[in-house]
Amino acid sequence: MQLQQAVNTIFVQLSGSLGQLSPPQYSQSCQTLFNNTIGQHVRHIIELFQCLETGYLSGIVNYEKRKRDTLIETDKELAGRLLLEIHRGLSKPNKTLTLEACYDEHHTEAIAIETNYYREVAYNLEHTIHHMALIRVGITEISNIQLPDDFGVATSTIKYRKQCAQ
Repeated sequence: MQLQQAVNTIFVQLSGSLGQLSPPQYSQSCQTLFNNTIGQHVRHIIELFQCLETGYLSGIVNYEKRKRDTLIETDKELAGRLLLEIHRGLSKPNKTLTLEACYDEHHTEAIAIETNYYREVAYNLEHTIHHMALIRVGITEISNIQLPDDFGVATSTIKYRKQCAQ
């Protein structure tokens, strides 16, 4: 499945960068990330995919009800194992799901939006790339790690840049 391969590509990039960080760097506050850590961004990525996994089973996806497990923020080895586990679980067939969310801070009732598994994998893929762009900023602040040129860059942008270079 093309989506599964795309997720694999970015997870390999993300895991590779995490492997180069020391444990203190992974959980170090970054001024350029408004004092958030790289680990917090990685946790966010992982937990969205975990919510999708849970939602696949129940038929209802609610990203607002994620655990916010601080252990993922501080243990980069755990984060790496969870990324691998998520990727291995992505080969499920498509099916209709309901996305529950509350988009207005003045309301407490969630609305229900019809979606499907593949659409949500695509959403999580794009969301991951966005967070990887932020992670890139944090890594640049706290280390000398050399990241791939396309780390945190959308596939459409990569294709566009290649087209312009010809």
